[in-house]
Amino acid sequence: MNAISTEETVADRVANALVRHDVQYLFAQSLPSAVVLAAEARGIRQIAYRQENMGGAMADGYARISGKVGVVAAQNGPAATLLVPPLAEAMKASIPVVAIVQEVERDQSDKNAFQELDHIALFQSCTKWVRRVQTEERIEDYIDAAFTAATSGRPGPVALLLPADLLRARVKPALVDRRTSIGRYPLDRYRPADETIRQAAAWIAAATMPVVLAGGGVHGANACTQLAQLQELASVPVCTTNMGKGVVNEHHPLSLGVLGSLTGPRSLGVHTRQFLEEADLIVLVGTRTNQNGTDNWRQIPRTARVIHIDVDPMEIGRNFEALRLTGDARETLKALNAALEKEDLSLRDLARPRLEERIVRSWSEFEDARRAVTLSGRSPIRPERVMRELQPWLDDDLIVVADASYSSMWVTGQLRGTSEGTRFITPRGLAGLGWGLPLAMGAKLAQPETPVVAVVGDGGFAHSWAELETMVRLNIPVTTIVLNNGILGFQRDAETVKFGRYTSACHFAPVDHAQIAAACGCRSARVDDPADLANLIRMGIEADGPFLIEVMTDPEAHPPLSLFAAMDQAA
Repeated sequence: MNAISTEETVADRVANALVRHDVQYLFAQSLPSAVVLAAEARGIRQIAYRQENMGGAMADGYARISGKVGVVAAQNGPAATLLVPPLAEAMKASIPVVAIVQEVERDQSDKNAFQELDHIALFQSCTKWVRRVQTEERIEDYIDAAFTAATSGRPGPVALLLPADLLRARVKPALVDRRTSIGRYPLDRYRPADETIRQAAAWIAAATMPVVLAGGGVHGANACTQLAQLQELASVPVCTTNMGKGVVNEHHPLSLGVLGSLTGPRSLGVHTRQFLEEADLIVLVGTRTNQNGTDNWRQIPRTARVIHIDVDPMEIGRNFEALRLTGDARETLKALNAALEKEDLSLRDLARPRLEERIVRSWSEFEDARRAVTLSGRSPIRPERVMRELQPWLDDDLIVVADASYSSMWVTGQLRGTSEGTRFITPRGLAGLGWGLPLAMGAKLAQPETPVVAVVGDGGFAHSWAELETMVRLNIPVTTIVLNNGILGFQRDAETVKFGRYTSACHFAPVDHAQIAAACGCRSARVDDPADLANLIRMGIEADGPFLIEVMTDPEAHPPLSLFAAMDQAA
C-alpha cells in the first residue's frame, strides 16, 4: 500500500472523531457535504431537517434526553445565522450542542466570497466557545476541544468553523490513535470542600422552615435520586422551576410542584407560595434564579438564609447572597446527604407531619379550584381538559415536550409528575416560539422506545410545521397536540393587562392543521368535542408513526399566571 492511499481527508478525521465520541445522529441539511458523506459512511444517521433554524433545536432535545452531546451541522452564511436562536436557547438552558459550520475556503477569506460572514462574531454571544480551524493536522485537537468545552463546567453550545477546502485536504494517518470518548455530560464531576458541605448540613438541620427550589440543572446533572434522598432524609419541601419540573415525584407528600409565575387564581402556586414566603432557609439547586423561576425575584424572602448549589460559580450570588456550594449537583447533593446523616434532624422530623398536612391541603384546594375546567365538557375545549386526558400516560414514562408561552404553562402547571426523573421539556432558556416540535423530535430519537408528546400552540406551530414532512420521511413517531385557539394568546392577554388593548397581530385566519399534517402524509385528527380526547390521545401515542391531534381550544383560556391575577379575580 503506497503512502497516498493511506491518507485520509480532514472530513474523514472529523467523522472518525464523531464516532469516537459516540455520535449517532447528525442534525444537518447535507452541508458541509464532505463531513456528512463521511459521517454517513461510518453509520452516523443524518437527520435532515427542512427549516434551517430547526436542526439546532432537534440537537438540543436529543441532548436533554440522551445525556450526550447533540451535533448539528450547517452551511456558512444564512444557514449559520439561523443557528443563533437554538444555540442561544441551549446557552441559557445549559445544554451541550456542538455546531459544525462550513466556512469559506481559506484563500477566499475577506474577499466577499459567496455567503461569507464573520461567523466568529456571529456565534460569540450564543456559544461558550467558537473557533475556526486553519491547520489540517490539528483537526482532532479542535474536535476534542469542542466536545470538552460543551460538556465541561456548565454545559452549553459551541461552534467549530471548518473551511470547505480544509475538509477536502488530505492528511497522513495520526501517529497515535485517540481512544477517549467525551460525548457525554457532565464531563467532570466535582463538589465543594467538606467544610462548606458540613456548614450547609448544619444550616438545614437547624432551620425551622427550609425549602428547596430546584431547577433544570438537577436534570442536567442526573441528580434526581440524590435530591429525592435529601427531600426524604431532611423532611424538606421541594418546589421546582419550569425546567426543574419532574426532578422529584410530585406525589411525594413533601412536593410543592412548580411555582414561579404560576400563582394566579386556580393555580397550585397560589396555595404553595406561602412555603417559600415563610422559609427561613432556601436551598437553590441547579437554578439561575431567573425572572420567571422566582416570579420577578419576589418569592425568595430577603430575610431567609440561602444555600446555592450550582456548577456555574457566576450564578451563585447573582440575585441572592448565598452560601456557595459550587459543583456538580449530583456529587454535591450526595455529599450533603452524607453530612446530614451525621446531624441531629429531630427538628425536621417533628415538623414533618404538620408540613405534610398543609401540602396535602394545598393540592386538594388546587384540585377543587380547577375541577370545573379540567372536567369541562364545553366546546371550544379547555386546555386543562386536554392535560387531564394526558395525565394517565405519565404512568407509562411518557416524555412531554412543550413549546414556549402558554403551552409550557399548561404542561408545567396542570400535569403532575409521577416519579422522580420524569421528563418535561420546555424551552425556557429564551422561550422562543416554534421549538416544541423539534425538541420533541430530538427527544424521541434519544429514547425511541419511550412515547413522546409535543404540546404546541397554533402560533408556535406555524414556525415549525414543515418538520411534519421530516417526521414522516424519517419515521420519527412523535404525537403532536396542537392547541388551536386562533390567537397569539399570551401576547393578546399581556397587552390587554398592560395597555387595555392589543395589536392587530394577535388574531389569525382559520388554519386547518390536521389537513396540513395529512398533506405531509402524517395521520391526523381534528377534535372539538372533549369526549373524543381520550381515545385520540391513545391512538396517537400507540401509533407506529407520527400523529397530529388538532384540538380546537377556548381562546379565552389562559394559564393562572401572576401577571393576570388581578384580571382573573375581577372576572
